[in-house]
Amino acid sequence: MGALPGHCQDLLPSESHVLLLRGAALEVWARGAELCRGPSWQQQLHPGEAARPLPLVSHGYVTPRPPFLCPLPPALRAQKLVLGHEHVVLLGCAGTIYTWGCSRHGQLGHGGLEPVSEPRLVEALDGMSMGDVAAGGWHSVSVSEGGDLYVWGWNEAGQLALPSKALAEKRAPATASVSQHEEPCTGQAELKLTHPEAALAAEAADFISIQAFPALLDLPEGSEVSKVSCGSRHTAAVTRTGKLYTWGWGKYGQLGHKDTASSDQPRQVGYFPANGLTVEDVVCGPWNTYISAVEK
Repeated sequence: MGALPGHCQDLLPSESHVLLLRGAALEVWARGAELCRGPSWQQQLHPGEAARPLPLVSHGYVTPRPPFLCPLPPALRAQKLVLGHEHVVLLGCAGTIYTWGCSRHGQLGHGGLEPVSEPRLVEALDGMSMGDVAAGGWHSVSVSEGGDLYVWGWNEAGQLALPSKALAEKRAPATASVSQHEEPCTGQAELKLTHPEAALAAEAADFISIQAFPALLDLPEGSEVSKVSCGSRHTAAVTRTGKLYTWGWGKYGQLGHKDTASSDQPRQVGYFPANGLTVEDVVCGPWNTYISAVEK
């Protein structure tokens, strides 16, 4: 698209458009479009509105896909709003959570897979004051004021830190394994073949592909969470003691564990304590992770 004139304060990208906040105006540019054609959509903001972080605006929220500007019910007061690929998660000023959009992977947290067209309260979390929310491609995460972490939606790559069948199949050996044990009565050894498929079938009830209700997730050592962010299929959480845990899809090294393996268990990123750093914040891109850290 080339370089744009003027100062860009914030942006929201998608596969087809880029939405920019520049001065007192919102602009949408089509990817690959020539600058001489100008933005494909433009909206002037109300005075003082430019200070709000996108995608929230005073009269609704914006998206980097048509229709670009979406209204919110006037009675719904939001302190934060995040976008998944096909769903929206809103954190209300009272600590309540509302979701809407597509729910074919359970990402709305209402217990079903039917789409919801208007903001709907996540009843399973009602009564627990939430302090932060994040949306992945098809999963959602929230953090309570007390530091508890709740997850729901798609778990295909372990992005909920719940047992993933796809990852278990990758961990299983490609061929049958041979085990040997001694019969207690005869004292004779007996060989048995154990097939990976049989082991997986025995554990099938424990695998979770879709978690349609919010589930409480315990981090190692009972760590309390302060910040959370989601990529398309991975999740990162910062604890109140400055530790960083990541899990989910790791094909591009986005988990920070010096490999490209995926994980359905929270693992602490060892780079930061090894270098005397405390993590303060995390922001996930679709396939990458950005960290703000300070020296201890």
